[in-house]
Amino acid sequence: MRISSPEETQIVEETLKQFPELKQELEDIEISLEEYAQVNAIEPPASAKEKIISRVFAEGANEENKTAPVISINKKTAIPMFYKWIAAAALILLIGSIIVNYSYYEKYHYAKQELITAQRTIEQQQKSNQAMNQDMEIVTNKYAEPVLLKGTPKAPDAVAKIFWMKNTGDVYINPTNLPQAPAGKQYQLWAIVDGKPVDGGMIRTEKGTYHIQKMKSFGKADAFAITLEKAGGSPTPTMSEMVVIAKM
Repeated sequence: MRISSPEETQIVEETLKQFPELKQELEDIEISLEEYAQVNAIEPPASAKEKIISRVFAEGANEENKTAPVISINKKTAIPMFYKWIAAAALILLIGSIIVNYSYYEKYHYAKQELITAQRTIEQQQKSNQAMNQDMEIVTNKYAEPVLLKGTPKAPDAVAKIFWMKNTGDVYINPTNLPQAPAGKQYQLWAIVDGKPVDGGMIRTEKGTYHIQKMKSFGKADAFAITLEKAGGSPTPTMSEMVVIAKM
């Protein structure tokens, strides 16, 4: 049977220092092996014992200047050393298995997270592509009449564009060039119908919002305007907060 090399022995000793629970396991294995050896020990016959004693005395007589060897004769057989190394080798294999399994688990966990991230990115890209296709369908629709809303003294650089469908009366708005709404505020679209303002719906301008949004429909409108209202909207427009306006 192969005995561990000095290098392997050193690895075992260092490993046992780092992992006290493994050292305890090794000690338990040694105790079990010793108990097994004691239970299954074979007592030497009396004749063998007498022969050994006679040989000791004979050698002692021939070598007066040497110390007679002391031979311990036990009824129980001591546990062979290589059993301990077998236990140590088993522990090394156990440690290696734990390390390999942990490494594979980490790689699996990382790969799974990467897959989930990739799937979310693909889903977001698909939604973005779908929105862009919808935008293009609206912009290129032969019935779409674009209406440019220009900034007022309240917001001279603000711009918005409405696409009014002449065949259905549907209204779509592109709020890309509206300033970011302050906290607690939201843009609201108004249509001037028969000289009266009619609510056209709230406009989303938060980050990630699709550019073109469907608003409320009107049979016919004389003008469009956008005001900055409290979040959730207002039943009537706040004229001092009008940011863009356009006549049809």
